[in-house]
Amino acid sequence: MNIQDLIRQNIKALKPYSSARDEFQGVTDDMVFLDANENPFQNGVNRYPDPQQHNVKLLLSKIKNVATQNILLGNGSDEVLDLLFRAFCEPHQDNIITLPPTYGMYEVLANINAVDSIKVNLSERFEPKVDEILSVANKNSKLLFLCSPNNPSGNSFKTSDIETLLNRFKGLVIIDEAYIDFSDEASWLEKLPLYPNLVITQTLSKAYGMAGIRLGICYASADIISVLNRIKAPYNVNELTQLRAIERLEKEEEVAKEIEAIKAQRNLLITELKSIDFISKIYPTDANFVMVKVDDANKRYTQLIEKGIVIRNRTTQPGCENALRLTVGTLEENTKLIKTLVALQAV
Repeated sequence: MNIQDLIRQNIKALKPYSSARDEFQGVTDDMVFLDANENPFQNGVNRYPDPQQHNVKLLLSKIKNVATQNILLGNGSDEVLDLLFRAFCEPHQDNIITLPPTYGMYEVLANINAVDSIKVNLSERFEPKVDEILSVANKNSKLLFLCSPNNPSGNSFKTSDIETLLNRFKGLVIIDEAYIDFSDEASWLEKLPLYPNLVITQTLSKAYGMAGIRLGICYASADIISVLNRIKAPYNVNELTQLRAIERLEKEEEVAKEIEAIKAQRNLLITELKSIDFISKIYPTDANFVMVKVDDANKRYTQLIEKGIVIRNRTTQPGCENALRLTVGTLEENTKLIKTLVALQAV
């Protein structure tokens, strides 16, 4: 596959904006900055941030064993996904393929970018229908989105299915690994060099507990990253986000302990949910949430809201009739949830 054949023509011809801080490398403490029309009085954020986030990428490179040239950072994963649309999808011409039930922003971004969205619903077990996906794909199908572990069902897709799609789909295959840290399955990062059309997105919002700083991560070939760098905003990741990301990434042991605690709470929560009589099914999960099937999702959702517990009602999504998605909280939060559910059995 030649990635150049997938890029929009106007993006190929684009002369990217060069910010003041893009024009040199190797910042030292004694340098005098008179290039970017900044306020010279130091307050910690009076200077523009590193446009390429080198220090964050160096840490991620060490942790994930991926070269920095294969990493792009964004203002949340949503910016990363939007960049993929803008680089590879021609408005009013190209299309993407999504597999509902899945993360809703894929379709929203398609609508924003005037790109058609072809939907191939997951099977009853929430697995990709590989043959159907390949049969509906055409020469204008540029992006295929696989959310694994999947949101909202929580399951990871079979390796063999993803490999088939990577080998046979003619566009980019984006694997959204927002929840991979909670799974016992290996990340697809280790197979990145094998597939030129593979794009992996991750985030600091979930396992790293940094939802408030909005930092999304894209891993792909150097060719794809180069294209995305050409069209991203010059200073898309602010200084405070970069500093907090570095601080958190340097605490690998602490993050690992939190992940194990969440997984332990997930197992305890699943055990307790089995005793609730209006829950008829608990779906397997590799994420930090559990999807359950109840007698009446709208009723139970409203009841929990009235008790001060906010969950997610997924009953309108394909294959998710009367399904609720429960995020794994702290021991105290999970205990309150279970006690409330037990009490609602009599209602």
